[in-house]
Amino acid sequence: MGSWSITSAKTSALAIVDDLGPDLSEACATIFDFGETAWREYRSADWYVDRLRREGFEVEEGSGGMPTAFCARWSNGAGPMVGLYGEYDGIPGNCQAAEPVRRPRPGLGFQAGGHTDPHSGLGIAALGGLIATKRAMERHGIAGGLQFTGEPAEKVRGSKPIHAAKGYYDGLCAMLSFHPFYMQPLCNTVRWDTHCGAAYAMIYRFVCDQPESWGQSDGAPIPQSHSDVRAPGANDALAMMYMSSKVLRDSILPHRGGWSISEAILTAGEATADNQPAGLAEIQYMIRVPTIEMAEAATKALDRNAEAAAAMSGCRVERHWVSKSRPGLANHAMARLVWDAMQHVGPPQFGAPAQEVARSVQRELGLEPMDDPFIPELSRLIEPEEAERLLRRDLPPSQTHSTSDDYTDMSWHAPTARFYVGRPALKAPEGFAYPAWVMNALGGIPATIDPMVACAARILTLSALELLENPDAREAARTEFEERTGGGIGGSRWTAPLCDYAPPIHFRWPEYVTTPRGHDWWIPAAPDGL
Repeated sequence: MGSWSITSAKTSALAIVDDLGPDLSEACATIFDFGETAWREYRSADWYVDRLRREGFEVEEGSGGMPTAFCARWSNGAGPMVGLYGEYDGIPGNCQAAEPVRRPRPGLGFQAGGHTDPHSGLGIAALGGLIATKRAMERHGIAGGLQFTGEPAEKVRGSKPIHAAKGYYDGLCAMLSFHPFYMQPLCNTVRWDTHCGAAYAMIYRFVCDQPESWGQSDGAPIPQSHSDVRAPGANDALAMMYMSSKVLRDSILPHRGGWSISEAILTAGEATADNQPAGLAEIQYMIRVPTIEMAEAATKALDRNAEAAAAMSGCRVERHWVSKSRPGLANHAMARLVWDAMQHVGPPQFGAPAQEVARSVQRELGLEPMDDPFIPELSRLIEPEEAERLLRRDLPPSQTHSTSDDYTDMSWHAPTARFYVGRPALKAPEGFAYPAWVMNALGGIPATIDPMVACAARILTLSALELLENPDAREAARTEFEERTGGGIGGSRWTAPLCDYAPPIHFRWPEYVTTPRGHDWWIPAAPDGL
C-alpha cells in the first residue's frame, strides 16, 4: 500500500467510528424517515445543522442562496482543509417503510418521497467520517481543518454547481466523495479515469396569458359561450412539448456516447373546469451526457421544440435552469490514497442480523430463503484500474465520461476522489427480479444499511487523516490537479463553473404540506394507500 501507514490518529478514528455506531444508526433512520426530496429537505437540513453545531462546527445556513444547503467549518489551527459533504434528498413516488414488506411510511402513501440510493446513508456515513476525523485531530493535536457542505437536490444535480460557482470548494486541499452502489464494476472501489459526465437540467414554463388573442384580429375578449373557439392553452403546449421531444429524441444527439434525456412534469392545469385555457404548465428535462458540447446541442434541440409548442398553442415559453454541471476530473493520487484506506478497512460486513432481514424479504415474496442472500460483489473489493478496465468494455474509446452526478463540479476546485461502498442488494433466483421497494427498504432498515454506513465512515476518516498528516500525499494530489487543469483554478485546461443562474428554489417541487387535514405529501394518500 505504498507509503500509507496506520498512525495512532487513524487508530483512534476507527475506534471513534465504532463508538459512534449507535448514534449513526439512529441518525440514518431519522433522515430515511424524513424522506424529503429536491430543494425541499427542510427537516433534514435542520437536523444536520443542529448536529454539526453541537459538534463544534461553525455553520452557515442557506449557503449559496439555497435554503436547504449549508456549509460547516471547523479548524484546529492553521493547516490544510479537507472537504466532505452530505446529501439527503430522496425521490418522489418511492415512499417505503424501513420494513421487509411493501408498505409506505406511517401516515403517507406510496407517492410520497423516499430514499432510493440511499442518500440517507450517504450523508450519515460522511458525517460519521467527519466527526471521527475531528475528534482524532483534537486528541492527537493535528493542525488543519474540515469543511462539510450540505448538498440538496442531487437528484436534479442541483447544489454543487451553485456552491462551486460561489467559491465554496476553493482553498480545500482535497475533496472526498462517497456514494453507495452495488453494480459491478463500481462496487467497493474508486473511480480511476472515467468519471461522471456533464448534466444539464432545465424547466420549460408555458404561459397562456393572452388567451383573448387566439383566433382574433381585433383583440376581442374571451368568448362567453362554451361552444366558442378558445386558445389551446398551456396544457396543450406541454403535451406537444412532451410528445415532440419523445418523437425527435433519436435525432437530438448521435447514437453513441451513452447519453439520456428524461422529463418530469412539475405543473399542469391551473384552470377551472369551465372550459378555460390552462394558464400555466411546466416540464423539467434532465440531460445526462459525457460532454458539455453534447449538453449544449441537446438544449438547442429542446429549445426549438419548446418554441414550436408555444407557437402552436397560443402561449409563450420561458426556460429556467436547474443545473449546468461539468464532467468530472480524475486524480490518480487521490484515488490511490482512498484505495489504500479501502484496503485497510475492507468491504462492508453484512452479518447475521442483515442476513435474517434479507431472508425475511425473500419469504415475503414467496421465495425460498437463501443461506447467503446477498450478492457476492458486496463482499469483495475491486482495484480501481480493474474497475476501469471493466467499465471501459461497454464504452467507445472516444467516450471519456459516463453517467452523471454533480460531485464532478467539486473536482475542478480541489483534488477529488470518488469512491463507492456496497449497499445491500439481494441475490435473485433465475428469472426473478426483485420489486423496487426491496432496495428502498434495505436502504432504511438499520441491520442492512448500517454496515455500509460504518464501512464508508471508516474509509473517509482514514483518507482525511492521511491527507492531514502526510504532506507528501497532499503535494502529489495538488501537483496532479495542477497538471490536469494547466495550473489549477483558472488554468489553461481548467473548466470554469457553468452556473449562471439563481438557485431554482421557487418552482413547484414536490414536497410535504401541512393543511387543516394534517401533514401529508402534496398528492394526498388515497384510501388504498396509493
